[in-house]
Parts: sequence; C-alpha cells; structure tokens
Amino acid sequence: MSTIKNEPLYQQIQSKIIERIKEGKWRVGDRVPSEKELMDEFHVSQITTKNALAGLADKGIVERIKGKGTFVIESSLIGSMGQNQTSRGLIGLIIPTMKTKVEQDFVNFLEQYVTELGYNLVIKISRESQVKEAEAIQTFRVIGVDGIIIFPAEKEMYNEAVLRLTLDKFPLVLIDRYMKNISTYSVSSENTQGAFEAVSYLLNKGHEQIALISPLITNTVTEERAKGFEQAFLRKDITIDKNLWLTLPFDKISVHETPVMIKQFLMENPQLACLFTMNAELAQYAHRAIVEVQKESLRPIELVTFDSPGIEGITYVQQDIQQCSKQAVKLLMQQIAGEYNPKRIYIPVNLVIATDKEK
Repeated sequence: MSTIKNEPLYQQIQSKIIERIKEGKWRVGDRVPSEKELMDEFHVSQITTKNALAGLADKGIVERIKGKGTFVIESSLIGSMGQNQTSRGLIGLIIPTMKTKVEQDFVNFLEQYVTELGYNLVIKISRESQVKEAEAIQTFRVIGVDGIIIFPAEKEMYNEAVLRLTLDKFPLVLIDRYMKNISTYSVSSENTQGAFEAVSYLLNKGHEQIALISPLITNTVTEERAKGFEQAFLRKDITIDKNLWLTLPFDKISVHETPVMIKQFLMENPQLACLFTMNAELAQYAHRAIVEVQKESLRPIELVTFDSPGIEGITYVQQDIQQCSKQAVKLLMQQIAGEYNPKRIYIPVNLVIATDKEK
C-alpha cells in the first residue's frame, strides 16, 4: 500500500507517477492507472485522482483519451530535459492521434529505439490539424531537437512546414506517407501488397462484389491501398464496380457520422456481402454499421481491413510496427550523422486470417 506525505494529495500522486516514469516502469505509449485504480491505491477520492491526471496532462507528460485511458507521452519529462547530462539530444515525434493500437505501438517502439541510442523523445499530437502540425515543427526547432519523425496529418496537400524541413535538409523521416516528386526520407508498410492480399482473400472465397470504405483517395497511403484493391481484381480478370466504393471526406469521418453513412450504404446495396476498409478506425465504424444492419436481417456481411480494429473475427492486414519504427530511427540517425541520401523504405505486411471459431 502506498503512503501519502503531508502535501496536497493530487501533487503526491503526480510525483509518484513521474517517479515511476523516470524509473522506466512506464514508457511512452504505456497506459497509466485509471482514476479508479489510483483511488484504490492511494485511498483518496476520485476528484483527487482526476486532478492529478489532469495536471499531468496540462504539463504534457500524459495524454488523456476518452474511452481509452491515460497514456505517457513524454519520456524525458519537460522539467528535467536540460538537466539530463547523459542525453545526446532530443528527437521530436509528431503523430495525429493516439486512438489506435497501431499508433500506440509506434510511439512505444520509437521511444524504445531513440532511448537506446541515448536520445530523449518529445511528442506532439497534431489531432489531424496541419496548423498544430506546423506549430509542433516550430516548437521542436525552437527547443533544438536534432531530428523529427512525422506521421503527416490526413489531408489532401502536404503541410508547407513539412516541405520546408525537406528543403532545408533538416533531419526528417516521414512515416506512413511520402512526398511525390520530392526527395525525402520515408518509411511505409507495403500498402499495395497488403490490400492486394486482403482483397484476393475475399475474391478467392467467391466474392466478386466487394465494397471499399475509404477516406478520400488523396494521399500516398490511400492511393497505394486502392491500387492493391484494383490489382486483386485485375489478377482475377474480374470487373470492379466502383459504385461500391464509399469514399468519405475527412471531416465526415467520426464516431457519430460514419457508422450511419456506412449503414445507409449497406442498405442501398443489399447484394453486398463483404467490405474492405482502409484502416482500423473505419473498420470499427463499419462493424457498428454491420451489427445494426444484421439486427434488421440475417444478412451475412464479412469485414476485412488494414490494421487490427481490436474486434474478434475480423481478418486484417498486420503491419510490422517494430520494424517500421526501427528503420525510421535508423534513417534519422544517418542524417544526424551528416549523411543525406533520401530514400523510401517499404516494410512487408502479413494477412492475419480470422479463424472460424473467432467468426
């Protein structure tokens, strides 16, 4: 049982959490105890634990994600950055969200590899805003980071601030996307191959009408995955019905709007028996829509997706997050060491087929 000193209770809890992060008990991307768990450990009220976690979030040490929990986002701890004599420097990471397991795994592995090389990782969450993305880049340059790893926000055009880093030859690695016709370092999964294998799996089961649920196809990730979808049909010499492609504007992708739109799409296309979604978030929304449709009928609808949505019975394309992270850090260190030879690296993926028992 933990004891509390004669200081404000919420500050004592904050100090204990910070101490555990410094000791390495929790790394960047790890979930810290919930308000209820902290209540049980320290024998305090929920308002006290809520204030403790809110204070750490205000300091940029943790990120609170509704429905998911509280996660560590700062490994060096802002107050001790300048006092860490063993650190070789700082590496900045900009990531749109930490909603999915994939994003959390990326943060975890990137922090691990950066720390092993003697650097501290500083994280900014852009929340899919190019304005916040640009502000994060500016902040990183002001505090003197040695290099930056960026998951660009899902928008039609690249942020000018990201382009400026490339033109300045500032140590930079893009993950998940790359800039067309511009030389830069990037690490991506084999998106085309992954989508090809997933759609081929459905075609081999006899399905010929397969819906594609995707954000607007405006960036390299969606373009590559759409290309893989098309290649699977071409390989089988089957005509694609692009009326079955539901492409969603970025501002319409949300827990409130998207399931409703997918349900309506399914109702308007009663012949559909399977869907392929471009990412785990869309898979979660599609699953909700399928459940709603099946409440009204016994219609079987199979869902296959890129990345695990955390739902049993769904076949998905698994990215090698550890290898992507390792390669990203390796490319960044090459630039920091003075080498500049932009390259694009693709990491193999694997199709994880749901078992009959899971289904």
